[in-house]
Formats: sequence, C-alpha cells, structure tokens
Amino acid sequence: MDINLPDVHAEVTHYSTLYEQALVSNDVAMLDELFWNSPHTLRYGVTENLYGFDEICAFRAGRPAQGLARTILKSVITTYGRDAATVNLEFQRTGSAHTGRQSQTWLRTPQGWRVVAAHVSLLTLSPC
Repeated sequence: MDINLPDVHAEVTHYSTLYEQALVSNDVAMLDELFWNSPHTLRYGVTENLYGFDEICAFRAGRPAQGLARTILKSVITTYGRDAATVNLEFQRTGSAHTGRQSQTWLRTPQGWRVVAAHVSLLTLSPC
C-alpha cells in the first residue's frame, strides 16, 4: 500500500482545510456536504454520540454558532492508497486552556472525499 502519495495527500489536505474553514465559520451546509450521506457515518463528540448522517445534520443545525474559533496545535494527515485517509488534530479554542483532539476518517466517494467517522474529545492532563 502506498502511504502519502503526493497528489492524494494534497487532495485530502484541501478537503481538510475546507472542513476547518467551515467549522470555525459555522458553514453548516459545507460541513454537511463533507460528511458521507449514509446511516453508517459516525460522529462522537465531547457530549454526543451521533449515528448516521441524519443525526449528524440535526446536531449541526442546533449547535451554537459562537465560540468556534480555534488554533490548530498539531495536524497529521495520512493517506492510504488512493481512497482512504485519516486527519488527526490537536486544537485549542480561543480563550480556553483546554486542548482538544479531533480525529477523522475520510474515504473517496463518487461525490469526492467525505468524512465517514469523526471523533472529538478534550484532553485532561493529570499531574505527574
């Protein structure tokens, strides 16, 4: 299997950038477009477990539009062959001391690259 083919990596990086821009600007239509429209699509968040595209869309429609700005601390994009990729980020919301982690699995579909599974969590660091 080929890892990080330059053209595929560039494609996924582009889609990941679109996702990040849509996320911080609360462009719900774009966020919905970037998720695979399937009952098999999953999104686990800090306070929610969403099963299927319809639940994900309903969550986004009701999500507050404020406080979405964030700084990406680390980003790792890895592609596997021509049709699969993972995007893993660590981020910090503006004004927060908490670090979050976001993980996405992307697949190439007939409509283009789409998120098929996503997970968002907050890191809790305990003292040594």
